[in-house]
Amino acid sequence: MINIDFATEDIIKLLLSCFTGAVIGFEREYHSKSAGLRTLILICLGSTLFTLISIKLGTDPSRIAANIVTGIGFIGGGIIFRESATSQITGITTAAAVWVTSALGMCIGFGNGLYGSGLVAMILVVFTLYSLAKIQVRIKKSNISRNYRIVCQYNKSTLKHYEKKFEQFGLEAKRGPQSKINDLITGNWIVQGPEKNHEKAIRELLEDPEILEIDF
Repeated sequence: MINIDFATEDIIKLLLSCFTGAVIGFEREYHSKSAGLRTLILICLGSTLFTLISIKLGTDPSRIAANIVTGIGFIGGGIIFRESATSQITGITTAAAVWVTSALGMCIGFGNGLYGSGLVAMILVVFTLYSLAKIQVRIKKSNISRNYRIVCQYNKSTLKHYEKKFEQFGLEAKRGPQSKINDLITGNWIVQGPEKNHEKAIRELLEDPEILEIDF
């Protein structure tokens, strides 16, 4: 005979799991990330369901938890990738969101004294994703990194000249590969500094008649 109380509690847990995944997934979907609303709902729901199954079957919950973490590791690894154009690694925040959403699903599945911990954790996750994003953008703008490539007529002080230009705008330039073909020289720099300083430097470089090509 079916235990109605257990069935009702399980349904509540699964619905709560869907809600939790949706709250976190909405933010990722809004920012057009690879793991969005549906993905995070399914991850949270799957973690809760596996936890419920382990409890029903009377198996060691720690084994099921370990297997869930392993599975989530594969999903998270598929989200993280390197952009070929900038060599920057992206998707780490989304992978972390997947990881913590799975943990929240497990909290809901176990229930009992973990509801409170899960609720506090969800609030902190939502705060981190929604509120700290603006602060993160401001921090990045205060010290962003850009790759500059300049092609111009060769003379002995050419590259030094542009390095001093960067310094004048409060930017730190690290010289990268350089090449010379006939009377043309190409210089590459990794330049760090505030975004507004980059914009000022770019405007002046674009107006420089001695620069034949520039990438930034």
